[in-house]
Formats: sequence, structure tokens, C-alpha cells
Amino acid sequence: MIRIANCSGFYGDRLAAAREMVEGGPIDVLTGDWLAELTMLILAKDRQRDPTGGYARTFVTQMRQVMGACLARGIKVVANAGGLNPRGCADALRQVAAELGLSPVIAYVAGDDLTPRLEELRPLLTNMDTGEPLGDRPLLTANAYLGGWGITEALARGADIVVTGRTTDAALAIGPAAWHHGWARDDWDALAGALVAGHVIECGTQATGGNYAFFQEVPGLEHPGFPIAEIAADGSSVITKHTAHGGLVSVGTVTAQLLYEITGPRYLNPDVTARFDTIRLTQTGPDRVAVDGVRGEPPPPTTKVCLNLPGGHKASISFLLTGLDIPEKADLVTRTLKATLPDYAESEYHLIRSDHPDPDRNETAFAHFRVNLKDPDEKKFGRPLTAAITEMALAGYPGFFGGPITTQSYGIYWPALIPNALVTHEAVIAKTHIPIPPTP
Repeated sequence: MIRIANCSGFYGDRLAAAREMVEGGPIDVLTGDWLAELTMLILAKDRQRDPTGGYARTFVTQMRQVMGACLARGIKVVANAGGLNPRGCADALRQVAAELGLSPVIAYVAGDDLTPRLEELRPLLTNMDTGEPLGDRPLLTANAYLGGWGITEALARGADIVVTGRTTDAALAIGPAAWHHGWARDDWDALAGALVAGHVIECGTQATGGNYAFFQEVPGLEHPGFPIAEIAADGSSVITKHTAHGGLVSVGTVTAQLLYEITGPRYLNPDVTARFDTIRLTQTGPDRVAVDGVRGEPPPPTTKVCLNLPGGHKASISFLLTGLDIPEKADLVTRTLKATLPDYAESEYHLIRSDHPDPDRNETAFAHFRVNLKDPDEKKFGRPLTAAITEMALAGYPGFFGGPITTQSYGIYWPALIPNALVTHEAVIAKTHIPIPPTP
């Protein structure tokens, strides 16, 4: 089997996790997931500030901590931390390696970025939730979800570190498992098993007790360990963690993560469709859950695309309401703002009743009134908004307290599908570009 360890569930996860997984016990591959859909928008803003950016810089920091140990122990590293700029991330890792006096073989996976082909693809990018055509809307990012075979190819050609952009989360496990076991493109059951294992560990400590409804059952949740998937040649696996690390691996924690982001029994990926209604879970020992019986089918004929559109600007204002007549005070704030402020594309007014009847102290006498505003026109924010709030200070409800106002730009997530044949997927190693054909 191959031991695939996770060290990140999102951009901003525990910085020490990579070192903890490398030093905590034997592993063969260190992986991590940095790319939520929101993260692509964050990286787009980063790239606007610095054209050489657009990748997860924390990953580079982690690799500075563990690169030498990984090379010494033969641990491969596979991460989607390349974000919008996998080549730039690979270059940053090469610089770190040079500073440390190391010579790893670093590869990256490309082809997910569709922005250079937008005019060709734009008519196809219909919103898969609403059916709305994209039209001529401006875009910040457009990335196809690639599968794991580019990772497999890079590892087969001797890569020590493989950096990807927008791959599927499970591809980080499928790619190394297929390389280690020599699977064919149509070994559906084995690939589906690796997909399930990858799905379990992709969110890091969510598989070891984090965000778990029965969290009181979890020991050491103050600092849970990250998960490991031991994937066998037939695709079956054991989900576990390093023995000395906190947290819990149980049928319950694994089930909770399996159901995360799932809409039905068929889980679609570019490499394989996994039948989640065939999964068997068995507790085989402390912090060891066997996953087997997984059946696989060919992947769908389309590839999912993550697009981020500029949405405009938004502001959120909180008012503290105290004492008596809470609903009437909220109504007065609403009437005042609607009479004072310009019209916004979207406006929401929420009364949050955190106060108690007949409170015995101030802390239980407070309610919150939240106002959320969105509009493409930045001029509607700033001074017009702050002035309207400030002028209520002596002219509004008794006990007035309003603020702070937080204003920021926001993006719109737009999911779409394109035919697999239109996706350009390639592994790049030693300046050689190896095309990866789509799975039929």
C-alpha cells in the first residue's frame, strides 16, 4: 500500500502541519488541499497586486521546513497550492531548494486555466445551477477541474514535488495511488476507491474529529492530527493518523467527511465516477477505519469549471439594540436608512434576537440588527454610508450604537461545464510538456 498524508484542508490551515506529518511517522506522499472556490478569488486579487503571485505562499513556507526531510526519506509531495500560477509556485520552490542546497525534481501540472481561451469557450459556459448564459460578463478566473493523471505522469518521470493548479481535491490521492500501483485508465473500482480515500482526507482534520457533531467523543481536539490514507493495490484503504497525534478516526468521523459536499450516490470526477452507495466502513482498530467495496464507473463526458466574476462592493453594518422595544427600534433603523441612503442593488435587514426577557445584566439585554448592502457602484459606499450612520447618533433610537462598517469588493462564483475534449491537461517536468488525454 501507499501512505498518503494530508497536511492542509484550506489556504490558511495549520502552518506546522507539514512538519508534523513528516516527523510524526512513516508516510510515502505528503499532500494538501489549498483551493476552495473562494480561494481562487483571493489568489486573483493577489495576482492583481503582484503578477508573479497567484499561488499559496504558505505552502512554500511549509516546504522550506520539510523539503530536506522529504528528499532524505523519499517522501513525494503533491499539492494544488499552485492555484492560478503553478509554474510560479514551482519556481518559488526551486529558489527555496537552491537556498537550502537541495536539488529536488519539481514538476507542475498545467491546463486548468481557461482564461486565454475565453472567447472560444464563452458560449459554452452556461451557469450549471441556473442555466443562465455567461454572455459578455467580465471574468476574474476560469479554471477547469483537472484529474489525477497529470500527477501520475509527473511522478512516473521522477518528480519529487508536483504542484498543480485547480485539480479536483481527490486527484491529489488518485494521482499518487495510480502511479504507485500502476493502474490503468479504466481500473474503475481501484480508481473509485482512491477517489473515496482522497475525499475523506482532503479536508484535513475534518476526518479526525474537526467539525464533528459528536466532538465531545474526540480526545485531543485542541490539536488534532491530520489524516492518512493507506491505499492498497485494489483501491481499498485504511484511514488513520499518526499514533501520537490528537483527534479520532472512527466510522463516525469518516462518515461525516464522506457526506461532505455530496449530492447523490454517484460522485463525479474527471478520472472516475465513484458509487458512494457501495462503500463499506469497518473499524479495524484504534484510529483505523477500513474503506472497501467501492465500485467505480467511467467519468462523465463533461468537466466542471470554476469561474469567478467581479460582483461589485458590499458593506455590513451592525447596530446594537438595548433594553425595551427591540422590534420597534429595528424598524426605526430600517425606515431611517431607507429614507437616507441611495438605492442599492441588494439590501438585507436582519434582527438577531440575542436578548433575554427581563434581563438581569446588560450582556443579556442586547440584540443585534445587521444591515448588508451590495452594489456595483463604489460611490454608494464610503462617505455617503458613514454619514448616514453618524447622523443617527443623536437622532435615532435610545441607546444608539452603530458600527463598525466594513466595506470590500466581492466576487460571484459561476459553475459551468465543458466537454472533456476541450480541456488541455499537461504535466511539465524538466521543461518538457507531456499532454494528458481525457479519460473516455
